[in-house]
Amino acid sequence: MSNVEKKYFSPEFKREAVRQLDEGDKQASQLARELGVRRNQLYKWKTAIETYGEHAFPGNGNRPLNAPKDDSAALRAEIKRLQEENDILKKAAKFFASTSN
Repeated sequence: MSNVEKKYFSPEFKREAVRQLDEGDKQASQLARELGVRRNQLYKWKTAIETYGEHAFPGNGNRPLNAPKDDSAALRAEIKRLQEENDILKKAAKFFASTSN
């Protein structure tokens, strides 16, 4: 994963951004630059509001940077950790096998 810090935005910020996008006073790319978000993110937020209405963005936008996004991310992290442990154990077993001969 890259070292780029992820930004999190409050539900109010997202709703206001979509409202401004819907007004159409500015092009989406210009609005995105002004708000400091990617243009496609505006459209994702708009889709979320259209799909879920007032239930869109149930969180508060303050997820910790190290918290996994979902269970699958946590499982992938656990698999990676276990694979690293397994590699270490294999190397140790190989080392001890070669030194005992």
